[in-house]
Amino acid sequence: MTGPVTLGVLLPAVPFGLALLGLLLPQRSRTGAAALGIAGAAVSLAVAVALVIALDGRAAEAAAEWVDVGGLAVALAVRLDPAAALVAVAVAAVALAVQVYSVGYLRDDDRYAPYAAQVSLFTAAMLLVVVSGDLILLLVGWEVMGICSYLLIGHDRRLPEAPAAAVKAFLVTRVGDVGFLLGIVVLGVAAGSFRIADVLAHDFSAGQLTAACLLLLAGVAGKSAQFPLHTWLPDAMAGPTPISALIHAATMVAAGIYAVTRLFPLFTRAPAALAVLGVMGAVTLLLGALAATAQDDIKRVLAWSTVSQLGYMAGALAVGSPPAALFHLLSHAAFKALLFLSAGAVIHAVGSNLISAMGGLRRPMPVTFWCTALGLAALSGAPPLSGFWSKDGILVAAERVARHHAGPTAAWVGWLVWIAGLVGVALTAWYATRLLLRTFLGPSRATPHPIDGAPTDTPEAAALDAPTPGADRTLGTAPIDAPASAPAPTTAGSPHDPPPTMRWPMLLLAVPTVALGLLVLVAPFRSALDLAEVHPDGFVIIPVALLLLGAGLAWWRWRADPATDPATALGPLRPALARALWLDEVQHTLVVRPVRALGRFARRADETVVDGAVEGTGRGASGLGRGLELLHRAGVPRAAAAVLAGALLLGAAALAWGGAT
Repeated sequence: MTGPVTLGVLLPAVPFGLALLGLLLPQRSRTGAAALGIAGAAVSLAVAVALVIALDGRAAEAAAEWVDVGGLAVALAVRLDPAAALVAVAVAAVALAVQVYSVGYLRDDDRYAPYAAQVSLFTAAMLLVVVSGDLILLLVGWEVMGICSYLLIGHDRRLPEAPAAAVKAFLVTRVGDVGFLLGIVVLGVAAGSFRIADVLAHDFSAGQLTAACLLLLAGVAGKSAQFPLHTWLPDAMAGPTPISALIHAATMVAAGIYAVTRLFPLFTRAPAALAVLGVMGAVTLLLGALAATAQDDIKRVLAWSTVSQLGYMAGALAVGSPPAALFHLLSHAAFKALLFLSAGAVIHAVGSNLISAMGGLRRPMPVTFWCTALGLAALSGAPPLSGFWSKDGILVAAERVARHHAGPTAAWVGWLVWIAGLVGVALTAWYATRLLLRTFLGPSRATPHPIDGAPTDTPEAAALDAPTPGADRTLGTAPIDAPASAPAPTTAGSPHDPPPTMRWPMLLLAVPTVALGLLVLVAPFRSALDLAEVHPDGFVIIPVALLLLGAGLAWWRWRADPATDPATALGPLRPALARALWLDEVQHTLVVRPVRALGRFARRADETVVDGAVEGTGRGASGLGRGLELLHRAGVPRAAAAVLAGALLLGAAALAWGGAT
């Protein structure tokens, strides 16, 4: 194997091997678990950086046959290019930050050892997706991530909503994974191989390709939280905050977007699939942004913002710009991980997830304040931070398709993505400004209590976050009112910046949040992602103006009365937006209840018909046996009478037969 290929093999192998060792440790072995988890992420990051250097702008690929079934070969293959190497760097960097941060955040967690091992396994699975050169191998990493998300979201068994959220994430993503698997089967069978290079080179019929791409999009909708399979992601906030950072920034939700970029040449030949992706992305973008405006839970604001940003990435792919989608994926990985870790620091200090229980934290928590401000500015797309350049690249690509028909999809898709993206800029700036103002400025609204006690709540927040009567706790909306996997007890009355193990990961993630905005000016970085040279045109004024408008409206509303939530401006729309237009309840009514009713009917049918037939046959045979037993044991006169009766019946039958003939 060549140098880059060896590094590509090591990328998932190192954290996978250390994850297996970690799972063998005793549950209370914190030191060993932390050492293995941090070492796995650190070595992966070093290998990923070495891979970027070794590739030097070129691509590399290698494969060894794994199994051959009926002429269909499955290979252990790696497919490497500069973009894949940069994504691997992002995954490993976020994983390292999460592993270090978790040492402090979960300092008193009795189940830290399996947690650290599961994070390593999660990282290995995503890295396998990144470097895989075979669709079956990619599917292995894809499914392992699903299992790890189930385990990690449900990590804190003390929270009643954690198991429900874990099951919901597992089931909703499985719905999409069925389509993803079928899409892979269609491609592999038609191409005679599951290697990505062979699949991309095959000449599919239009029908085959459209069907396969639409099936793949079902899996993308599940993993990358696209409408209508987005509902699991906000409820996944029941997991520990570091896991929220890992899922939202660099692993599970990024997998679907990344998979489409790997197979994008197929999608360019299936314009119907790109149109579906465009509609899906635009709806997801707007829905996530609107829902984020009305949330009172700090983690749910960030969760819905992730849904919205994933809509931007899907929109970039729909208008034919995988480079813009990948750049926004990298940019989002940096600032969203920073935001979640900063939110964890706030929860650690205040003892509540509710923004209505915060305020006045800027002075006692200066590091957290500036990290949050930087992350929210990048999320909003403020120049010259990374989010500005990556979001602008998506809007430029959409505008060119809309106005100049320059892309593989219809012009109306470009208009849809462009307009939705511009509206999303204003909404993002509004809710990001609201979050910053309500959390760090104005008067403090915190009520002192230990972080592992009952969290601060308010009637307004309770009304917004209360579960719908009769809603299913497994597949419905679960409010998160307490910090998941609560860190070491801290008194909310004396908030302060987090300890070094939590502070340094935040500061390190602030670097790429800024640096990626500068790297876009560097030719090798643009070449790695195949980005066009930066030439801002007049249209860049539009998103900047919308950003200022959204932020200004939130500031103006807050400035008039710092004690009042700017979200009150939403009026009667707020409950609907807080519930994301009640789509969870709609899914519960239209999908969950009918499926459960069908399950109950199938169970009754099985018990009544199938079991009845089997058990009835047994009872009939037993009854016949008992009757024959009675006859066998009958006295001689009764037996003789029975023989005589039988003889008479046989004689009568013979006479009847003879008369008939």
